[in-house]
Amino acid sequence: MANDASTVFDLVILGGGSGGYAAALRGAQLGLDVALIEKNKVGGTCLHVGCIPTKALLHAGEIADQARESEQFGVKATFEGIDMPAVQKYKDEVISGLYKGLQGLIASRKVTYIEGEGRLSSPTSVDVNGQRVQGRHVLLATGSVPKSLPGLDIDGDRIISSDHALKLDRVPKSAIVLGGGVIGVEFASAWKSFGTDVTIVEGLKHLVPVEDENSSKLLERAFRKRGIKFNLGTFFEKAEYTQDGVKVTLADGKEFEAEILLVAIGRGPVSQGLGYEEAGVAMDRGYVLVDEYMRTNVPTISAVGDLVPTLQLAHVGFAEGILVAERLAGLKVVPIDYDGVPRVTYCHPEVASVGISEAKAKEIYGADKVVALKYNLAGNGKSKILKTAGEIKLVQVKDGAVVGVHMVGDRMGEQVGEAQLIYNWEALPAEVAQLIHAHPTQNEALGEAHLALAGKPLHSHD
Repeated sequence: MANDASTVFDLVILGGGSGGYAAALRGAQLGLDVALIEKNKVGGTCLHVGCIPTKALLHAGEIADQARESEQFGVKATFEGIDMPAVQKYKDEVISGLYKGLQGLIASRKVTYIEGEGRLSSPTSVDVNGQRVQGRHVLLATGSVPKSLPGLDIDGDRIISSDHALKLDRVPKSAIVLGGGVIGVEFASAWKSFGTDVTIVEGLKHLVPVEDENSSKLLERAFRKRGIKFNLGTFFEKAEYTQDGVKVTLADGKEFEAEILLVAIGRGPVSQGLGYEEAGVAMDRGYVLVDEYMRTNVPTISAVGDLVPTLQLAHVGFAEGILVAERLAGLKVVPIDYDGVPRVTYCHPEVASVGISEAKAKEIYGADKVVALKYNLAGNGKSKILKTAGEIKLVQVKDGAVVGVHMVGDRMGEQVGEAQLIYNWEALPAEVAQLIHAHPTQNEALGEAHLALAGKPLHSHD
């Protein structure tokens, strides 16, 4: 391995996804000499096979639904079907534009970008393309890949992962989605909008099981209304090929058949064979272990993003990468409050939340110290105009701050910004109630919910 000892970077980053490139951009901005190593394309999962393409598909599905349902708004439109190659072209154009912009950003910040498959070779170096890249500090940001189950082979044809689902050149007639978490319900929602007969199989007792139970129940009600089928509370047993599709058998013997099976049981860290253990990095089940400042047990190595056991969200990766860059540049940094991170599931209707669930609040503070309020979107003018149903649920410590905001309804992801401020600034309901929210907006529903929680409801009953 050739060793170019003439250049020692301040920071060598292995992985150019959300966490890696955020650290590179912020580090370079703060005067660090940064090398960024990525084997595929900068932008990682989020930009190329995650957040961005899935939301493009969901938006195409939303347009299809609007065309089908236009007459209820007095607009006569006809829906002639989904042109999947054209949908893929639209999706790819969105990705391409963002990718070019990101490449330009990295070049403008004078980050040394190295394309190639890197491997940690010591606590202060990464080997890539036959060269040894030396750094005073190394950041591991190698991300994640779709997971499967023992005995369940993803073939990319009938049994597929989310990566394959994003490249389908057709609309499947029927699909089984294994997993009712974020990835599963988003694909189920998009495919239903495209005309697929969808069944979700979730081993736990609710869809989006990490959300407040009220949000899960509201989503289940909405999915039933849309004709999205789901089976809850029984785990997967096996999958086998049929003459023209796949048959899934559950632990209770129940069987489902469809054209394709999407395995959407989550994502696992990319860490095998990359030299982490050899360098002495502490790991657990493939995840790299870090403290609240993203430091590993090796003083010269940090890790961020899906590689560490924190929330697998692109914006968490951004925040963790920025934290590492600022810490290495000598700035004072504050650990991330992961409860304060906004979480959005972009199905139809959307599920958005910040803070903790009512059940978790009762665990922490005691059942008699927790107040919960539900504000129905039926009382919100803009939601009525959009013909969306749902609720905003607030969880408050009695006579104290709001510790949870849980929202279900179309466009709720756009309301999560204010919800984030309410939680993170430990706002009292009376303080939010003082703020004037524009009418008619869906954002107004947040204000109305806090008015009600403060004891002075306007467009809602006591």
